[in-house]
Amino acid sequence: QVQLVESGGGLVQAGGSLRLSCAASGLIFEMLPMGWYRQAPGKERELVATILQGGASNYLDSVKGRFTISRDNGRSALYLQMDSLKPEDTAVYYCNRVPSHNVWGQGTQVTVSS
Repeated sequence: QVQLVESGGGLVQAGGSLRLSCAASGLIFEMLPMGWYRQAPGKERELVATILQGGASNYLDSVKGRFTISRDNGRSALYLQMDSLKPEDTAVYYCNRVPSHNVWGQGTQVTVSS
């Protein structure tokens, strides 16, 4: 059974940093492209960053140069380092495979104040 548990969100001022973590189980983590998604109020969920099995990564244009995705295959863990945060980064952040599995975690709330 797939289980995804996100953590690390919080309230931060613009320009600040947060590091999100995701613990995955029930899937062959090391064989899957993984990603961080986010959903802001009133908006659709969007894919923010992707990391392939070997470590290559891609980012949404709006977060390039500010966010860094990484993974630890031995721990089935996914991370997102977020620097220079902006109010428009405010959202609930989720981890999932890419393309997404139909099971989602509870997400972690990131709120950036101006």
